[in-house]
Amino acid sequence: MSNLTLDRRRFLLTSAIVGATPTLAFARAADPYAASPFRKLADADWRQRLPEASYDVLRHEGTERPFTSPLLNEHRKGAFACLGCGLPLFKSDTKFESGTGWPSFYDAIPGALARKTDTKLAFETRTEYHCAQCLGHQGHVFNDGPRPTGLRYCNNGVALKFLPA
Repeated sequence: MSNLTLDRRRFLLTSAIVGATPTLAFARAADPYAASPFRKLADADWRQRLPEASYDVLRHEGTERPFTSPLLNEHRKGAFACLGCGLPLFKSDTKFESGTGWPSFYDAIPGALARKTDTKLAFETRTEYHCAQCLGHQGHVFNDGPRPTGLRYCNNGVALKFLPA
């Protein structure tokens, strides 16, 4: 009986380890920016690299005042990139006028954003998104955007820079 119990334990333990191994390997492979040098920068380095308003948004999840971003009126062909690390996040042809006071996009460049649940507001749970490379806060995504996605990526303008085509 004890051999049977020992064998069962060994089998279960081995199965758990083998079963978890592909999951762990997938988790590592799923984040192509895991080794990004931007993720290793200290807070003091970010403070030195970024303007104060951008630092507050990108590194401390602040929000800029609405209707203050010069990127609201940016309509040239190109891309909008993370101000922290330069990773292109949105193509200019996905930008639209949402009337919210922040640059808005209905789609992101695949793999450019990471998402997380934001419960800071007591009355609402939101989906926050960050730059996938440096993890800098960009804004929130809502389900009230135009076709074809129905999404509205509401971005802080101070967290972006425009790259003309």
